[in-house]
Amino acid sequence: MAETLETVTGFFSRMLPSNEEALLDTLAYVMLGLSVPVFFIMVFVKVAEYGRYTVKSTSWSLPARPAWLFQELPSFAVPVLLVLSGRAVRMTQLPNQVLLGMFVAHYFQRTFIFSLLIRGGKRTPFRIFRDAFVFCAYNGYLQGRYLTEFAHYPDTWLTDPKCIVGIVLFLAGMVINLHADHILRNLRKPGETGYKIPQGGMFTYVSGANYFGEIVEWTGFAIACWSLPAAAFAVFTASNIGPRAYRHHKWYLQKFDNYPRSRKAVIPFLI
Repeated sequence: MAETLETVTGFFSRMLPSNEEALLDTLAYVMLGLSVPVFFIMVFVKVAEYGRYTVKSTSWSLPARPAWLFQELPSFAVPVLLVLSGRAVRMTQLPNQVLLGMFVAHYFQRTFIFSLLIRGGKRTPFRIFRDAFVFCAYNGYLQGRYLTEFAHYPDTWLTDPKCIVGIVLFLAGMVINLHADHILRNLRKPGETGYKIPQGGMFTYVSGANYFGEIVEWTGFAIACWSLPAAAFAVFTASNIGPRAYRHHKWYLQKFDNYPRSRKAVIPFLI
C-alpha cells in the first residue's frame, strides 16, 4: 500500500509544471473571466440541467449518488495528493495548514457525506457530471497548489482581523449550508413525491438558503486566504449558484400560490 501511494504521489509530483506561480495566476484570471459569461448564461439563457431542471434526454446519464461523489472527488483528492507528493513546502506553516484544512474539510463533507445522504435523486446528465468533474479538478489544483507551495503568511496571520473575519464567515456559511441541506432532505416523508416549500433556518429569508450558505462560505475563505485564487473561486461560485437560486425563487413563486412573498432569492432582504 505504501509503495503504491509513493508511486502515485511521485507521478503526480513529476506532472507539476515548472513555472507554476505564473500558471496559477493565469488559471485564477481565467476563472474570473469565465464568471461573467457563466452569470449571464445562467440568468438569461438557461440554468444547468440537473435536479428539478433535468429534461428528458436520450444522452447518457448517471445515478445521482455516484455522479455526485465522483464529480466532487477531485476537489478533495487533488489537494491531498499535493500534500503527499513531497512538494508541499508551505505545509509546515500553521496558517497554510488551517486554510487548506478548511477547503479539504468542506469537500470531504461534500464528496463522501453529502453523496451518501442523497435520497433517490434524478439521474445526472453526463455532460453535467463531466463539467463538474473538470471544474473540481481545476479548482482543487488551483487552491491546493497555491496554499501548499506559494502562499506565504506571517506567523501571526491567524490572529489578523482579515483572517479571523474570513474564518468566522466560512464556518457560518458552512453551518447555514449544512442546515439548509438537512431541511431539503427531510421535506418529504418516506414514500412521498413532489416538491414542498422549505421552512426554517435561512429559508425564512431566502429561497436558496443552501446557495446563500455556500456563497458566504467561499467569501469567507477568500477573505481568510487574501489571495487571487481564493477570490476567483468565490466570484465564480457566486456567479454560478447565485443565478440558480434566483431561478429557484421564480420557480417557487410560480408553483405555490402560498409561497412567502417576503422571501428574497439568495441575499436576505436584498436580492
